[in-house]
Amino acid sequence: MSQCTVSGRTSQRAFFGVTALVFAISAAATIAWCASMPAMSEMPMPGGWSMSMAWMRMPGQTWPRAAASFLGMWVVMMVAMMLPSLAPMLWRYHQAIDGSGETHRARLMALVGLGYFFVWTVFGTAAFPLGVVLAAIEMRLPALARAVPMAAGVVVLIAGATQFTVWKARRLACCREAPECCRALPVDAGAAWRFGLKLGLHCGYCCAGLTAILLVIGVMDVRVMAVVTAAITVERLAPAGERVARAIGIAAVGLGLFLIVRAAGLV
Repeated sequence: MSQCTVSGRTSQRAFFGVTALVFAISAAATIAWCASMPAMSEMPMPGGWSMSMAWMRMPGQTWPRAAASFLGMWVVMMVAMMLPSLAPMLWRYHQAIDGSGETHRARLMALVGLGYFFVWTVFGTAAFPLGVVLAAIEMRLPALARAVPMAAGVVVLIAGATQFTVWKARRLACCREAPECCRALPVDAGAAWRFGLKLGLHCGYCCAGLTAILLVIGVMDVRVMAVVTAAITVERLAPAGERVARAIGIAAVGLGLFLIVRAAGLV
């Protein structure tokens, strides 16, 4: 066995070892954050549903602190959710820039990851004020609050339906094949950062429907996070990703219909 092969395997083990450690830490932090919320972590609302406290201030907390707390945990949550599908792409990037030194490659991969999660940070920054405004309106207008369960079902239904679209298929193909494009990238920090941003944007578009499901069903529910994480990972990494995406779409459409029927009081 050549020294180059041994070095490559050592690098691969080190990379996936560090990735597993980061995933474990971020997943544990997310679970701990959800568990540490007050016992009344949800507010009962007209219409028989409960509003997540993620969109509200805790007693004695300012809005900037509330936003910072939400954004911090949003980023940690996204690391836990997206890292399983991102790690193989990062390793393929590592292999594509094999001509540079190991330390330099590690720095470039870190920049790709930072660029990727910067995009998700921007998404979280946009989601928080939108969630706060909607929560405030729902608390002031009971009639609107009663329509939320039906609206949530519609959102889930639409998100499921997008899994069958050509748009979704193209976004998914781009996410699954994006690292192949890195062979044409210059091996420098700027290119790595831009590649991370591009990868994050493609991923955000691809995951838009599943992220919407997370937001409307349970942004603080570890079980929902786990299911969405599994769905994202499998449709990205499974050999027949497009078929998996459609299967996920069938499940989401079924869930959306169930939520609509339940909101209408038919079950």
